[in-house]
Amino acid sequence: MAGTGNKIRQWLMTGVSYMIPFVAAGGILIALGFLLGSAAHGTDGIRAYDAAKMNVAVDAAGNVTGFNYADLGNWAFIIFWLGKAAFALFVPVLAGYIAYAIADRPGLAPGFVAGVLATGLGSNPLGTGTGFLGAILGGLLAGFVALYISRWKVASWIRPLMPVVIIPLLSSIVTGIVMVVVLQKPIGALMTGLNTALTNMGTAQLVGLGIVLGLMMAFDMGGPVNKVAYVFATTGLTTALAGTDASAPQYKVMAIVMAAGMTPPLGLALATVLRKSLFTESEIENGKAAWLLGASFISEGAIPFAAADPIRVIPSIMIGSGVTGALVALFGNTLPAPHGGIFVFPLVGSPLTYTLAILVGTAVTALLVVVAKGLGKK
Repeated sequence: MAGTGNKIRQWLMTGVSYMIPFVAAGGILIALGFLLGSAAHGTDGIRAYDAAKMNVAVDAAGNVTGFNYADLGNWAFIIFWLGKAAFALFVPVLAGYIAYAIADRPGLAPGFVAGVLATGLGSNPLGTGTGFLGAILGGLLAGFVALYISRWKVASWIRPLMPVVIIPLLSSIVTGIVMVVVLQKPIGALMTGLNTALTNMGTAQLVGLGIVLGLMMAFDMGGPVNKVAYVFATTGLTTALAGTDASAPQYKVMAIVMAAGMTPPLGLALATVLRKSLFTESEIENGKAAWLLGASFISEGAIPFAAADPIRVIPSIMIGSGVTGALVALFGNTLPAPHGGIFVFPLVGSPLTYTLAILVGTAVTALLVVVAKGLGKK
């Protein structure tokens, strides 16, 4: 059973590892688009995606006819949509590389098909609206179907065609039909229910969600649990960016997740400053790097500390991140960028209270780590 669990984890993390560059590059470009839009048009900068708001020339049908490269708003529009191009691919990439991890290259095509159907990329009429859950299930299905077909015993003359034509073709058909016919209604309904529940959440419920997401972000610092919380936030952000509501709850979830992911490395960095005697020379050096990693929203900066002393460190950072998530939810902070750390703080709704939430969570983390480690000292 443990072996099966490790394999599933490996498949999922392969998909996530290939997904992250698309999220990071796309997210930072989207953030830059918002920043340039804000510099050019003030509060309308949140609508960097809108050609009219950014003074981009369009025809009667709304198609872009040209750019004024001396206009900052035009650059905001360009940069935003470059980011969207990368960001829109991350769910298909997640599904594609989950399938790749299972079946190697023959799994790529059906995996990407599953991911595209999960999101309806390119306004595909067969889009299932199943989001990241559909992408994960579709990626697993595509991989297993491709792996199964690859084990067929076939004539020697057709064998060279198997990995490049037969396996991708047949597994794409099977995966696509299952996505549309079987998975669409139950998974789509689940995703719709999640979005509806999120939209109707009051402050108390959002604070509860903030605590849960904070705990998840710190639990394994970049591992599967962390990534489930992160993918939940980023896929929700995709929905919010398609709308016009600058205070959509998905923006609040993204703000919670980023703040809670910054807290663990920042808290441990602070702990190494407060009580150096509790840490090894190597950990103190890691603490110096953790300042930048935490500020950049790279939760993995906490891993060396957790690996060396998981019993004391992991509960401490989870509590700190839970506090941060609760405070961000309570303050109602929003964030339209999926990555960037302090470099996208100008986009945060109420950046002062957002910074306060992170500082409080950092302090809680550091104090708990110091106390926990101090209990083990005579």
